[in-house]
Amino acid sequence: MQNAPFRSSTLTVRPEWIDYNGHLNMAYYSVLMDQCADQAYPVFGFGPDYLTETGCTTYVAEFHVCYVRELHVNDPVQITFQLLDYDEKRFHVYQEIWHNDGWLAATGEALTLHVDQSGPKVAPMPQTVLSRIETMYDAHKDLPRPDRAGRSIGIKRKS
Repeated sequence: MQNAPFRSSTLTVRPEWIDYNGHLNMAYYSVLMDQCADQAYPVFGFGPDYLTETGCTTYVAEFHVCYVRELHVNDPVQITFQLLDYDEKRFHVYQEIWHNDGWLAATGEALTLHVDQSGPKVAPMPQTVLSRIETMYDAHKDLPRPDRAGRSIGIKRKS
């Protein structure tokens, strides 16, 4: 795999995504990151036919977003997708939304489960998928760990 981390095609902030404050509604930052995942997943072997062929799919178990800078209608962005870790049933990714002018708009971090829909229950991924994930992980493992990865939320109080 070249060009680590994975980078989406250029996506555009749509007019219907703008809120009453005149900027991108918070929910649509996640939509943009999900659209990037839709582009990255075929690299793993999770294409549009994966569910019908295997009876399995993926569920996001946890997702954290940090809003860094406002996006506005028609802003062009690209989203990165960095694989931080994985095992036979899960993978942990970190994403960043970058305005095409070069500034960071938001970050996202997800823990995703591989799920057998017959349960539904968390299940091991097929070896073909694990091999592809390992290939991406090998390309990403030496990237610097993002400062925002692993953050928690709370109000910091002075003792």
